[in-house]
Amino acid sequence: MTRPARAALGAGLAAALVVAATPAAAQDTHLARNLAATCANCHGTDGRALGDMKPLAGMSADKMLAMLADFRSGAQPATIMHQIVKGYSEPQLQAIASYFAAQKPRP
Repeated sequence: MTRPARAALGAGLAAALVVAATPAAAQDTHLARNLAATCANCHGTDGRALGDMKPLAGMSADKMLAMLADFRSGAQPATIMHQIVKGYSEPQLQAIASYFAAQKPRP
């Protein structure tokens, strides 16, 4: 294969990778929302809790990650959160915390 042909092939492959990565980025956005949806039973839709449950919408990601780490380690007592948090990887917890941080709290 000639040098110009290899360069053209390389450019074509690079373009194909960029196009292929676009749906993956969209899936990552949906992944965070989908992971966070598991919290809705207790913390309300998009983290806008009603009643005595702690709202998550608008909470800083760093604060939420610190709280989740406390549940995971057992430093924060809980009825079920210590079990739930152990079911997620660190990147998943970061995605969940970032998702809730981006939500608007209940007025």
